[in-house]
Amino acid sequence: MSFPSSVPVIRTAVPGDLDAIAVLHAEARATYYRGHLPEDAYDGPAERARVRAGWTRALAGEDPDAAVLCAVDDSGLAGIAAYRPAGGVMTLTQFHVAPARWRRGIGGALHSACVSAWQRVGVATARLEVYEHNTRARSFYARHGWYPDPHHPRHDTHRVLRFEVPGNT
Repeated sequence: MSFPSSVPVIRTAVPGDLDAIAVLHAEARATYYRGHLPEDAYDGPAERARVRAGWTRALAGEDPDAAVLCAVDDSGLAGIAAYRPAGGVMTLTQFHVAPARWRRGIGGALHSACVSAWQRVGVATARLEVYEHNTRARSFYARHGWYPDPHHPRHDTHRVLRFEVPGNT
């Protein structure tokens, strides 16, 4: 197997990225939901339609404080991140790297791009929810400075994490 030689380029996603984003999203979610949820709950026709509709709305760019970022390398779309304000807090709503490209710095590059964007607009803290069985993601977030929300550490089957944006706290 050959690996892409280029460092990923991080850019704002556009509506033309929708098909690739939907595929990457489904591949990534299957890695942590498989064995914990029925397949229809994360990859059935209704769920695929719901996910596609959500990404379509996110890519429409209607919220000026929200963004969808893509990491693109020689092989195409390698990762995606989406964030928006929710309940007065910047929320990382989606963060996925193509499983075939794990451990190549793509997640770190995407995370850095999110943090830089938040710094530019003065965001002091961010939050996210991570599926409790997704130990790979939980480790990634911990390495990047995310910590359990002291006031609301859980939401259903997800752990709630917080992040203090450097330079803005």
